[in-house]
Amino acid sequence: MSNIMQDDYPQAHTLPDNTTIELRAMSAADKDAVLKFAQQLPQEDLLFLSMDLTEPNVVDEWIANITTGRSLSLVAYDADKLIGYASVHRNRTPWMRRVGEIRVNVGPSFRARGLGRILVSRIFDIARAHQLKKLIAQMTTDQHGAQGVFRKLGFVPEAVLADFVEDRNGTTRDLVMMTFDVDGLTDQAGSAIRVD
Repeated sequence: MSNIMQDDYPQAHTLPDNTTIELRAMSAADKDAVLKFAQQLPQEDLLFLSMDLTEPNVVDEWIANITTGRSLSLVAYDADKLIGYASVHRNRTPWMRRVGEIRVNVGPSFRARGLGRILVSRIFDIARAHQLKKLIAQMTTDQHGAQGVFRKLGFVPEAVLADFVEDRNGTTRDLVMMTFDVDGLTDQAGSAIRVD
């Protein structure tokens, strides 16, 4: 785990409804909680996960990437229950070393309660502290809510790739790639996502 994450986490945050949650730097100790979180997601959500987090070996791979620094990940807890996560996955390709893919997932009972905003704000801070210059978010074209959230954060659509991904049911879907220029983050954009 990087010193940046060791020094800054865990953190307590209060949601607008006065629920107190805790953000932690993800580690191997979170494996069972991640599996339980993923296994309780609605089937529709599972269709769109970029990694099948219901599989223990996939979570092991994610944890290995955290250990090597390839992934920078936060998990959110309500008491002992994992309720969401945010991560930036860095590319190993040398000419893409300053690019990170952002992934955020909030459990159904905590959606539209401010948790996603906190997670995204903190993962932006981590990406900036690790000198990432551009963030990428990928989703299918029918994930309108996710696209709207990322647009509000300043992400812009860069490409639509036809029949590029296949969901768990074998149905092909178009993929939208959205990007955010970290260096171009203005004070106005920062105030839209920052939660202190």
